[in-house]
Amino acid sequence: MSPEIALTELRGGLVVLLWVGGPLLLAVLVVGVVVGVIQAATQLNEPTIAFIAKVVVLTAMLFATGSLLMAHLVEYTISLFHRIPHLIG
Repeated sequence: MSPEIALTELRGGLVVLLWVGGPLLLAVLVVGVVVGVIQAATQLNEPTIAFIAKVVVLTAMLFATGSLLMAHLVEYTISLFHRIPHLIG
């Protein structure tokens, strides 16, 4: 396997990682910032509130987009398994 092929496969894996993890992390980031601003405004500094809000949003996002993200991951995995013989030989 040449370095170019290895880098291409690595890039493909990272793109899939961004597609699968990106929306979930973005939702948690937005909720964390909103809860942080609200806590700063109300001077209510309880870390449990931010944690529970993030867990609830992450669970909701997994229920909403889980099948789409899993389909994307399965599609990439199947295509990778089909490419393995060409990558090795």
